[in-house]
Amino acid sequence: MVCISVLYPNSSGKKFDHEYYARTHMPLVMDRCKSFGLIRYEIDRGLAGGAPGSSAPLTCVGRLYFNTLEEFERAMAAHGTEILGDVPNYTDIELQIQISQMTPS
Repeated sequence: MVCISVLYPNSSGKKFDHEYYARTHMPLVMDRCKSFGLIRYEIDRGLAGGAPGSSAPLTCVGRLYFNTLEEFERAMAAHGTEILGDVPNYTDIELQIQISQMTPS
């Protein structure tokens, strides 16, 4: 299984609409990518950093789970333009993507 982590760094003066992300964007991603193998998604909202009183380094992390990298690539080839085109509706933060291989526990 692979995990696609979409990272949104916490940046002063930048916007992030968590409600839109949770209620509109991620359901759109699931709708478009499920037939390509998207199993589930998760949303982490940053609360704090590791040191007491510090800010979270990330305002949000979205995680997409696929069985294979090829499934994700096919989903993005088919719907990436639409999905990425929705990003300005909830943030002006430049997102970062990390693709990870999941290790069974």
